[in-house]
Amino acid sequence: GKMAAAERGGSPSLSAGEEEPPLGLDLLVEEAAAAPSAGFRLTAVRREPAVKLQHGVSGLEPLAWSEDHRVSVSTARSIAVLEQLSDVHSGGQEMVIHRTAVPAPSAACFLKVGPKKEVAECKEKFASSADPTVSQTFMLDRVFNPEGKSLPPLRGFKYSSWSPLGCDANGRCLLAALTMDNRLTIHANLNRLQWVQLVDLTEIYGERLYEASYRLSKADTPRGELGDFSEFQRRHSMQTPVRMEWSGICTTQQVKHNNECRDVGSVLLAVLFENGNIAVWQFQLPFLGKESITSCNTIESGINAPSVLSWWEYEHNNRKMSGLIVGSDFGPVKILPVNLKAVKGYFTLRQPVVLWQEMDQLPVHSIKCIPLYHPYQKCSCSLVVAARGPYVFWCLLLISKAGLNVHNSHVTGLHSLPIVSLTADKQNGTVYTCSSDGKVRQLIPIFTDVALKFEHQLIKLSEVFGSVRTHGIAVSPCGAYLAIITTEGMTNGLHPVNKNYQVQFVTLKTFEEAAAQLLESSVQNLFRQVDLTDLVRWKILKDKHIPQFLQEALDKKIESCGSTYFWRFKLFLLRILYQSMQKAPSEVMWRPSHEDAKILISDSLGMGSTEEDQEEGTSKQASKQSLCDTGKGMDIDDTADDSLPQSSDIGGREPMEEKLLEIQAQIEAVEMHLTREHMKRVLGEVYLHTWITENTSIPTRGVCDFLMSDDGYDDRTARVLIGHILKKMNKQTFPEHCSLCKEILPFTDRKQAVCSNGHIWLRCFLTYQSCQSLVYRRCLLHDSIARHPTPEDPEWIKRLLQGPCTFCDSPVF
Repeated sequence: GKMAAAERGGSPSLSAGEEEPPLGLDLLVEEAAAAPSAGFRLTAVRREPAVKLQHGVSGLEPLAWSEDHRVSVSTARSIAVLEQLSDVHSGGQEMVIHRTAVPAPSAACFLKVGPKKEVAECKEKFASSADPTVSQTFMLDRVFNPEGKSLPPLRGFKYSSWSPLGCDANGRCLLAALTMDNRLTIHANLNRLQWVQLVDLTEIYGERLYEASYRLSKADTPRGELGDFSEFQRRHSMQTPVRMEWSGICTTQQVKHNNECRDVGSVLLAVLFENGNIAVWQFQLPFLGKESITSCNTIESGINAPSVLSWWEYEHNNRKMSGLIVGSDFGPVKILPVNLKAVKGYFTLRQPVVLWQEMDQLPVHSIKCIPLYHPYQKCSCSLVVAARGPYVFWCLLLISKAGLNVHNSHVTGLHSLPIVSLTADKQNGTVYTCSSDGKVRQLIPIFTDVALKFEHQLIKLSEVFGSVRTHGIAVSPCGAYLAIITTEGMTNGLHPVNKNYQVQFVTLKTFEEAAAQLLESSVQNLFRQVDLTDLVRWKILKDKHIPQFLQEALDKKIESCGSTYFWRFKLFLLRILYQSMQKAPSEVMWRPSHEDAKILISDSLGMGSTEEDQEEGTSKQASKQSLCDTGKGMDIDDTADDSLPQSSDIGGREPMEEKLLEIQAQIEAVEMHLTREHMKRVLGEVYLHTWITENTSIPTRGVCDFLMSDDGYDDRTARVLIGHILKKMNKQTFPEHCSLCKEILPFTDRKQAVCSNGHIWLRCFLTYQSCQSLVYRRCLLHDSIARHPTPEDPEWIKRLLQGPCTFCDSPVF
């Protein structure tokens, strides 16, 4: 189960879902069982590069790491977004980070508390009031006066939160952003470079309240006039967001015009307001903007000075429970029931559940809820952890025959200063906390018969980075890395004159643990495990070989299991190995080499060019060509000299070159296998969804002929399927025609189509149709291209076109 690691004496070296320690970790685990503290041995290793931020960080918990591997950092001018890529085309050992930003709006946000003219009059009245309790409270309140006049303007972001994977039009994560002056907006990154604001929720919510005369229900008694200072304050506090959090994706049913029901994905965003109310927005997926808002319900929490919230999502006997965990500045923590209309299979609590009731003035400033499996009770449970001052409050929730069991306690003695940031690895329940003095604690939950206890150990960042102050931490989706915002610490007892904010990365797993987790993965998708594949990539680039145990384990998986995931993993390893063998190019990559351009294009076509050659122009071709130009002598330890004998010498090819050619042949073979498997899937869809003679936009006959053209390829499933399809098609062929000269496009190559007049079109790797328009989509790692769906495409083709890249699992833009 998920907590296998913790049962064995708290060794963090085991990933979720493993039954026994793989790959020679047995020894480590036996030691761990003997002496729990010996099982930790977490060696945090620095990972380059450190990313410098242009502005100081702002808000609470300024760092968040999304499920699609983007790190957001709230700063005083924008949200910096660092996207981690596991790039198979770069031979550099550093992490590959793609950087974008969500700028802060230029205009200040004024909450809608009434008609403009009336509001202006009231503000004038309060500012010049003879009662200092009114005038000073009004002047110094940044909610009433975001522009500040005599105070410095409020710039930057208070908080940001990532939605689960699969919410925007590309099937990736949305970003909810809350500015210092209380504007709550939702953004999407649809074209790699630019962030687009999809909706301004503060504005919409203000309008709704205005129309309802600032009453939450019809039964509410009408309140006073806006001219009363207390009413003016109430209207502001009921729409000043403190935090917002996304739920998981749930399914709702939509009845179509012909009375058919179809399942529609939806996601909820809970927004906690200053007065303790919570607005729960429901959005239909994919979220496109205002028109995707399905509903908005407001819950009254009854909590004074609320500070933080988190979703509680629990599965019990296939029934899904949900609720909202809310914490307060005064200390209490409770779960509120959330009734979800039209959401299938969801249940909630009958009444609120108090997790901590003491008003002990320890503010709750971060809450994480982690679903785990209880090894002794043999059921799922929820672990709630919250940072309260320098302590970690924890609570274990478990539903048994007797009802809901709640165990709670505090972990003390972790930090001497208050905890500034708390983050959790959802896969195995490990929690990380940090205080501003550069000390990070790792807490591993270990189940006991009744509840649980925590083993913890200190990670001293000063040993990795030197003296630093820390402002926030976030753990990567699969637990491989920890991102940390640092500034310079004290030197010789003196504070630094200038603060330079940077995001630094340290490893939390070893290469062996990452490899084991990838082999045992339940997700079976390389893109969703980029942090793990990046650790593996780093190791292969350093050592210039794939470790023996990994090769053997992977081959065993490929033999025993039909999943193409292991083939894609193998392709990934081979490509990285190929990169590691390349010698660093002696000439500058970006400088165009005009004289070679013409030759290169014809050469690269001869090689069966890749898509990038066509689109990215000469510089990429030059680099590609130098990768494939095996004429140059290369040596494993990079000590080779350019003047080594060329392959045309009598001695035949050199060993290094042989090695490269051999790897290239292996890469070709694996790519071919993946292509054929996908072709079978496409043909299966064609067979299921087409009437006898209908021409779909898929070159069915071409794909069939291509699959059967290789005598060495003997796949019974493919043969039977092709037999059925050809019988259905009778003698019709529906060839594709070149849009320039109307000649037939033969299907001889899986990546491109060349007509008899030499016109070249690239093929869509999802449908194998030739892309004959100027616009098409590319996968994130530039592995392959796909066409855009057209309105006349049937549903099943649109569904095919939503698929990820068949070689690297990354989404397609």
